[in-house]
Amino acid sequence: MNRYNAFAKVNIFLKITGKRGDYHTITSRFMRVNTLYDTLWFEKKEAGDFEIKGDFNCQTKDNTLYKAYAGLLKATRSEKLLHWMQTHSICVEKRIPSFAGLGGGSSDAATFLHMCNNQLELNLNVEQLAEIGISVGADVPFFIYGYESANVTGIGEIVEKFDEQPLTFEISTPQIQISTPAVYNYYRKHLYAPISAQEAVRLEKTSSLDLLMAMSPKELNNLYPAALGCYDELSEKKGWFFSGSGSSFFRLKEHTNG
Repeated sequence: MNRYNAFAKVNIFLKITGKRGDYHTITSRFMRVNTLYDTLWFEKKEAGDFEIKGDFNCQTKDNTLYKAYAGLLKATRSEKLLHWMQTHSICVEKRIPSFAGLGGGSSDAATFLHMCNNQLELNLNVEQLAEIGISVGADVPFFIYGYESANVTGIGEIVEKFDEQPLTFEISTPQIQISTPAVYNYYRKHLYAPISAQEAVRLEKTSSLDLLMAMSPKELNNLYPAALGCYDELSEKKGWFFSGSGSSFFRLKEHTNG
């Protein structure tokens, strides 16, 4: 069976722009990390229930892969899909740390949707896949589109390609599992200060390299101070930027000593 890579991402910037019901609206630059990825493939099995093979510490029905399957089945009502997942396991070699702000679960879900669409000739376009993806998780549409770099707005459903040279990152992930909802709740209670539309446009038009050279980690990511406030065991890492709600840090590889 063919193997597919599900790449990680970092958030060059992540700024809160407002609220939409229980959700925060954002503007963020997502950039794919080409050196860090999970690998997914299908494997034949005895007929039975949906099965994931991999190093996961959650129940199957809480896994983004199962949620992607359920969303795809609901959207397509495909008997082929139902039969395929009764007779095949989805296997995952995990390399992207979980609960780390790198989008591993979302990337796995997006890759799974593409795999099913291709393997079973479901004939869904990327917009239809992204619509299913947003019901799985806010980061999934970015991975569906497969851009190296993109501005992501709304609650994650608006993904616009940003033309720039990809950057190479060094990633450091402390052994702290961070809850994204907990960080957002802390931000809403203690630090809520959405940026202006003008500032959002400025960030969205500026290259990732220029942003990393000109702004501090806390200036670039509204959730960094919230994560520090929420988790006493999380410490600042000098010279490193913070991805998403954490716990991962990143810096440009070209600007490190080896």
